[in-house]
Amino acid sequence: MNPLPQTPELLAVAARVVWFKRPTETLADRVHFLAHVMTYGTVQDLQALNGVVGPNEFRETLDNAPPGVFDARSWAYWNLKCGREPVPPLPVRRGVEPGRPRV
Repeated sequence: MNPLPQTPELLAVAARVVWFKRPTETLADRVHFLAHVMTYGTVQDLQALNGVVGPNEFRETLDNAPPGVFDARSWAYWNLKCGREPVPPLPVRRGVEPGRPRV
């Protein structure tokens, strides 16, 4: 995936949903950014993506989702919205058993 354009609208969304990185850095990692929008984004955030991102990019984000970003509700919603049924398990970090706390 190519980086997203650095428009004022997308930079504002990036600053809001990925608060721990610079917006320009966030937009450079399309999958990471879209995963955060798909989990934490508002309707207005999604509207800012109209014409820039389509169903294929959302599917690609699900296929390459970074572990620990999606919550169960957002994961189920976006998988169903993208026609992925049954919904696959949430991505997990390698070397960590699901449900077991990290030490």
